[in-house]
Amino acid sequence: MLRVEYLYWLVGALLIVSAWLNLRERRHAMGAFWLVLSAPFLFGNFVLDAHQRGSTWPAQAMGLAVIALGLLASRSRLSVREDSAEEHARRDSESLRLGNRLFMPALAIPAFTLILYFGAGALSKQGLDLLDPKALTLSALGVASLLALIAALRVTRAPAVEAIHQGRHLLDALGWAVLLPMVLATLGGVFAATGVGDAIAALTSALIPVDSRLACLLAFALGMVFFTVIMGNAFAAFPVMMAGIGLPLLIHQHGADPAILGAIGMLTGYCGTLLTPMAANFNIVPAVLLELPDQYGVIRSQVPTALTLMFANILLMLLLVFR
Repeated sequence: MLRVEYLYWLVGALLIVSAWLNLRERRHAMGAFWLVLSAPFLFGNFVLDAHQRGSTWPAQAMGLAVIALGLLASRSRLSVREDSAEEHARRDSESLRLGNRLFMPALAIPAFTLILYFGAGALSKQGLDLLDPKALTLSALGVASLLALIAALRVTRAPAVEAIHQGRHLLDALGWAVLLPMVLATLGGVFAATGVGDAIAALTSALIPVDSRLACLLAFALGMVFFTVIMGNAFAAFPVMMAGIGLPLLIHQHGADPAILGAIGMLTGYCGTLLTPMAANFNIVPAVLLELPDQYGVIRSQVPTALTLMFANILLMLLLVFR
């Protein structure tokens, strides 16, 4: 069985290689950043096991590492390594040769993920676990990414080491912003644990007629978008809105289907991701790296899509979640 920890270790190995290459080029802050970040991927299980045994020093060390990441991020700049004239000419030549085939590996990731998820799930029911059943979706995504990497190497005919170098360059270009999804998802858990969901529930009960399915559903959907705009990530908004409105009002009081509500509700939250500069890794960093004249041009272009998708999701929830 492929345990999800193996994929974490693979990510940690890539981060160590990126750190070594940066340190070799005397980019000490960036190199140290990737080196520190590799620790939770490589030693996360050790920290968790130590915590369960009552030992606190590994978790405290990880907390110091988080502080170190913040300090190192303040010393690192978002930048793209300039290509030489020869590299630029080679890239143009290869893009013309490959054409739309360049998109095949990226499109293969979701296709492989679905096949692996449903295939491994069916085999698991027969008693054969190929992927980690505790993290089936994540395991399927990780293996799908590896298969897509192999496909990319075959399409481009590039050596395997090229994937490592290009992965490192992409990490350097994104810099600290690569952490935002994980950090914001953790923030959502912190908010839920500190009772923000209960406060949302009390506020909702005071402002809307909770006996109305439509009013509760609109409050949930619009709240997902609003909190995502504030926090920059639907993963951060979801536990708060589900604890405040989804579970007590829609599921328990009005009998909404939790699976459909969760799936479409999360997608509704992503509409907020398209609208906010807080989602810097999606909307601001690409504009900076591509040197676009309008830093918020990406967000402005996404507004019609976000609003259309939001209304479509609300309609789908009205039709499906109460069946």
